[in-house]
Amino acid sequence: MNDLEIVAGNGLLHRRAFLTGGAALAAAVTGYRLSDTVAAQQLTDEAWSTKPGVAIPEYGIPSSFEKPVSRTLSNPKGEPRTQHARTPHHLVNGTFTPNGLHFVISHSGAPDIDPAKHRLVIHGLVKKPLSFTLDALGRYPMVSRMTFVECGGNSAAMFSNQPTQASVQAIHGLVSCAEWTGVMLSTLLDEAGIDPKATWLIAEGADSLALSRSVPIAKALDDTMVALYQNGERLNPGNGYPMRLLVPGWEGNLNVKWLRRIKLTDQPGLSYYEARTYAPILPNGKAYQFYFLQEVKSFITHPSPGLTLGAPGFYEVSGIAYSASGRIAKVMVSADGGSTWAQAALQEPVLSKAFTRFRVPWKWDGGPAVLQSRAWDEAGNVQPTRAQFVAQRGQTKTPVTNPAAFPSQHYNGPTSWAIQRTGEVTHVYS
Repeated sequence: MNDLEIVAGNGLLHRRAFLTGGAALAAAVTGYRLSDTVAAQQLTDEAWSTKPGVAIPEYGIPSSFEKPVSRTLSNPKGEPRTQHARTPHHLVNGTFTPNGLHFVISHSGAPDIDPAKHRLVIHGLVKKPLSFTLDALGRYPMVSRMTFVECGGNSAAMFSNQPTQASVQAIHGLVSCAEWTGVMLSTLLDEAGIDPKATWLIAEGADSLALSRSVPIAKALDDTMVALYQNGERLNPGNGYPMRLLVPGWEGNLNVKWLRRIKLTDQPGLSYYEARTYAPILPNGKAYQFYFLQEVKSFITHPSPGLTLGAPGFYEVSGIAYSASGRIAKVMVSADGGSTWAQAALQEPVLSKAFTRFRVPWKWDGGPAVLQSRAWDEAGNVQPTRAQFVAQRGQTKTPVTNPAAFPSQHYNGPTSWAIQRTGEVTHVYS
């Protein structure tokens, strides 16, 4: 088989081009090669090569040329309302999100908690109520989980009946992936002793609103942890310093930050957020309540709005896929709005409940194209088409022009990017 064989409409190549044909693809992309002698002559002594550089700081920071790689803030002045900081997926790559770019939602700012005074209390329907200092938790066996966290309202602009013209950061920026390290909650609950009547726990944060969410005991005993570290370092304040609940694969608001209290009960707490904000009404009139899973999903990050294509030629189409139900099994990519498909290469390692980076080579002929991806997970779940999703979950009757407006929750349908002849990328429904 020719590694540069076109296998789907509008120029999508076989993923084998990435797996075994890297050299051939590179030659096709660059168009020419320089000999070692000629290549050396191309080097010039720029200013940075003629004098010593700046001193290395105690804590590393990005290059000054990377300032555009930052989160967008919905409430930059910190007014007394909810703040959103969105991850720039179109400006990063790989699968793990740097701590400083991890998305944040805060309803009353990040409290400045003294870790020496902070306590985690476990009480309610337990045989022995317990109180833990940060130091005490640090003495328990530690585990790490590589997992995504996604706001239930991420991608909510996709509920609009017309495509919102915004970047992948604005539309899908409320999801990130990291390595989380801490203590399994099951370990702490086992020490406290669970009363047989306990079926739920209510987790409460130490922020000024004391935000709380209810979690079924079964999930708490499965893979939930009290996270103390994020990508190897202590949690950032916006992500719950000094400790947070981590509920892998379940909607972000359950991952209570600044965790201070876990109360075991025989029923959910029906707090403000779980009874109102995270219980949207479906077309059939029923509330979409206590449906926690973030279902299988994918979206293309490169190219995407704001990343204009240059001349026709070979490009890499890349994005991320993830599922609360396990590993990503397959991602298909289309360049003609879903008429034909090519299977993407999955970047290793493919981890459960974590970002999986997918890549597929594409020969753009300079004409109009519509890029789209669909993902499957190892449990057999498939990302629904937009038509399937809207039929079950509905859409707004008027356009949503502000991606920060959340008309509903849990959008996991496809995202389509239209490529114009100019190379500009826009959002379309297909």
